[in-house]
Amino acid sequence: MIRPEVAELAPYEPGKPVEEVQRELGLDRVIKLASNEGPLGPFPAALEALARSVAELNRYPDGGAYRLREAVAARHGVRREQVALGAGADGVIDCLSQATLAAGDEIVCGWPSFPSYVIDARKVGALPRTIPLRDDRHDLDAMLAAVGPRTKLVYVCYPNNPTGTMNTRAELDGYFERVPPHVLTVLDQAYFEYVDHPDSVDGIERYLDAGRRVLVLRTFSKIFGLAGLRIGYGVGDEEVVAAIGKVRRAFDLNHQAQAAALASLGDEEELARRRQANAAGREAVERALVAAGYRPATPAVANFVYAEVGEDAKALFEALLRLGVIIRPLASFGAPTAIRVTVGTPDEIEVFASALLQVRAEA
Repeated sequence: MIRPEVAELAPYEPGKPVEEVQRELGLDRVIKLASNEGPLGPFPAALEALARSVAELNRYPDGGAYRLREAVAARHGVRREQVALGAGADGVIDCLSQATLAAGDEIVCGWPSFPSYVIDARKVGALPRTIPLRDDRHDLDAMLAAVGPRTKLVYVCYPNNPTGTMNTRAELDGYFERVPPHVLTVLDQAYFEYVDHPDSVDGIERYLDAGRRVLVLRTFSKIFGLAGLRIGYGVGDEEVVAAIGKVRRAFDLNHQAQAAALASLGDEEELARRRQANAAGREAVERALVAAGYRPATPAVANFVYAEVGEDAKALFEALLRLGVIIRPLASFGAPTAIRVTVGTPDEIEVFASALLQVRAEA
């Protein structure tokens, strides 16, 4: 009954929800720093749009998401036909895999990295070739060397999840100069709006607009604070976007998600405020890890910090969990001896730092 590819699949492991931890451990307060969610909630305009949209819950949403695609296209200076929407950037990855990969095809990605690249390839019988990181960043030379005649997709997570690091502009330029023409590069920029590093690259402007064969991913789940509504997008070649649209379910993108995402666009002042707050919080998380004796991966440029702990990270995860702090152990990402800590509010980071020192002292 069940296809072998699915029967053997290890599904994506979501982070523990706050309510479950409170119920299991009898805790009054639990802070979640596990899933790279934005700690500040939706933009004010998005909250207003959501309130207005409640009266329309009896209607199906716009299956083509016309207004949102138009707005995203205008934001990036592309045509609406170049914008693919999905249930988060993750949804675009899933549909892209369905649209392009057949049994025996291959993808190439760095490892550890976002598990959906591997999971979605295996679901359709394709072979993932995972290339170890070098100095906590993608080894683009080794990834290019792994490309073969059956390789269809190369995923470059930029910045990389879970390490929070990115390749230099020169390294990425060199990759695009050498990648074979039969390969579609998926440049996953889900955390793009958080990055304030001077060497950062806008993949749409630098590579897509220059004619490179690339699909650039973005999301409303992170800095825009809409993770619970599941909406993201990809910008690329019209043929690829049309194929993604053919396999996406007609009403995947609910009306509330479309309304909130549309209302979130254009508030550059709020984006800048959140970017600055995140940078300060990221430094505080790094200091907390260093104070506890760990070495964070640097330079971190997104809204989370990665650190090796020198042993199975599940023990540290469980010890912090008992103190009401949820972080992410990274075995499912390919890094069983590492953790990822999301940047929370200043108060949440203080609680994390205190709990981490307590766990280390007890150990």
